[in-house]
Amino acid sequence: MTNAPASPPPPTVAVLGAGSWGTALALHCARRGLPVRLWTRSVEHFEAMAAGRVNARYLAEFPFPDNLAVEHDLGRALAGAGFVILAIPSHGLRATLQQVRAALAELGDAAPFYLVAAKGVEIDSLRTMADVVQETLPKEHAERMAVLGGPSFAAEVARGLPTAVVIASADAAAGAAIQQWMHGDGLRVYVTDDVVGVELGGAFKNVIALAAGVCDGAGLGQNARAALITRGLAEIGRLCIALGADPVTLSGLAGLGDLVLTCTGGLSRNRRVGLALGQGRALQEILDEMGMVAEGVNNTLSAHRLAQREQVEMPITQIMHAILYEGMSVRRAVAALMQRDLKPERD
Repeated sequence: MTNAPASPPPPTVAVLGAGSWGTALALHCARRGLPVRLWTRSVEHFEAMAAGRVNARYLAEFPFPDNLAVEHDLGRALAGAGFVILAIPSHGLRATLQQVRAALAELGDAAPFYLVAAKGVEIDSLRTMADVVQETLPKEHAERMAVLGGPSFAAEVARGLPTAVVIASADAAAGAAIQQWMHGDGLRVYVTDDVVGVELGGAFKNVIALAAGVCDGAGLGQNARAALITRGLAEIGRLCIALGADPVTLSGLAGLGDLVLTCTGGLSRNRRVGLALGQGRALQEILDEMGMVAEGVNNTLSAHRLAQREQVEMPITQIMHAILYEGMSVRRAVAALMQRDLKPERD
């Protein structure tokens, strides 16, 4: 991708999804000098953001600059946009893209570039977010897609703190353009063509982050956490490689980088859920209290089903599935992992 075409002129950006991640990306693009429209499906949320010029629900400490507008009407958000960031949670992306397709048909605009910022795999179809885009949008739109990965807490991106991410695309023009538009003002952006590796690394690390939180919440110690992260990376790698990822990607930003951040950082939602589980609290109570999506809960189902389909051994994922969906206690989970048959480390 070193000889990628020069990027087109700066576009109007439509960010679909006004959670913490979508808002952080909207703030970053606005800081880069791009005109930005931040779309939310909720009328109440739209009205609150429009009146207060801030997303008080998720990132209350970051006022909106003048070049960041908020929208509730999807057609107005997309009209004339040359760059669309899809920051809808993974379980809702397909339904939103069906609305996007209908809005695009009415607008008749040229196809923009798309950046998938959601991390996940659909539970029932076991399709990645890139798969969902390809299955839902017109071909000429889906071809102009990239996916985003890497260690990047929303609040730190919103603040402009130094962050490195990776953009993966099969289309060199899309990767080069989005890299140029987003690089700077605290964000360093790398590119790759390994869409599968970036997507799956970003999704499956959430499962290990839940487990790391359980480990810390149960007071199992730092030795246990380090072992869990290391063996978690090994099992993520087995599944990702079975599904076509480049092994090198798993040692990069979308693999090891994102895994370490999500397993150890205090801003990690998935780690927070795991901490509370490790302290003996019920899953639904934890999620209700958070009021935000922790992708690892759904990702555990997806990863467990993919591992079964591909016949890949993923003991940590299997144990997290048992804790979340089968009522296994943390004590039994630890015993099950520690008492597994002995084997060489590379197996």
